[in-house]
Amino acid sequence: MRRGVGRWAAAAVAALLAAGTVTGCGGEERPVREVAAELPTAAPVEEPAEAPADAPSEAPPAVEAIGGKPSPSAKASGKPRPKPSRTSTAPLARPKPPTETRVPPPPPKPAPSGCKPTHRGTKATQSQVKAALADAAARTYWPTSAPDIRVPSALMKATAWQESGWQSTIVACDGGVGLMQVMPATAEWMNQRFEQSYDIDDYRDNAYLGGTYLAWLTKYIGDMYFESDYRLDASLCTAELNSCLLNAVISAYNYGHGAVAREGQPLAIPNPQYVHNVRELMTSCECLGF
Repeated sequence: MRRGVGRWAAAAVAALLAAGTVTGCGGEERPVREVAAELPTAAPVEEPAEAPADAPSEAPPAVEAIGGKPSPSAKASGKPRPKPSRTSTAPLARPKPPTETRVPPPPPKPAPSGCKPTHRGTKATQSQVKAALADAAARTYWPTSAPDIRVPSALMKATAWQESGWQSTIVACDGGVGLMQVMPATAEWMNQRFEQSYDIDDYRDNAYLGGTYLAWLTKYIGDMYFESDYRLDASLCTAELNSCLLNAVISAYNYGHGAVAREGQPLAIPNPQYVHNVRELMTSCECLGF
């Protein structure tokens, strides 16, 4: 999850994306195998101090087939959030103040040109990667304050393909690790924020880390610009890249939240090519058929 770093997705990606080459991941969780524990965290800003905070809900068993029905997630506690009452889906021209003050670290500097990625660990199979990404997409990441937040399966799969070509062992020159190219500093921050101990080198935990970061970005940007309307729905997007939450979340995964959601300023999309690439992969990636 970093700025301006090359990617090593399979050669098929280049054929899919006539607009340009695959680029790097954004500024962007205790080992989880088939079940991820739900642990309390420090209370989110909108919750009373004594209320339990959000932690990712229990993860369902691996879903072997794309589109298969996952096991039901843990039910959200507390009162459900009221449905959005907005009449417009466009972002606010002047955003609301951030609801969280604890934010991920900024993205690293670009890696030196000519640097080649390395590999470590045992490579996960295609079916293992598919199951891990499906599990991550099926989770409820904000069960208390925003149970309606969901990370679309196509977004998980496309982001992983854009970032790593589904290579679980790859390590970028700037430090990005695994399927979702998670930065170690971001993984450390995410584990502290959600009181988890995900292992960045485990492909399943790496998928959870990437999914958790996408969910965090959804809430952070959704609260500031979209009045807590968390729909990552492509049908809400117009020709303007800064018109919808989906594009903003994709952009922030690559470039960092601070470059997209800026206090007092309109929503920004500083990396249009990356957003175009991931959006294209969400509908035409060969990985969707695995």
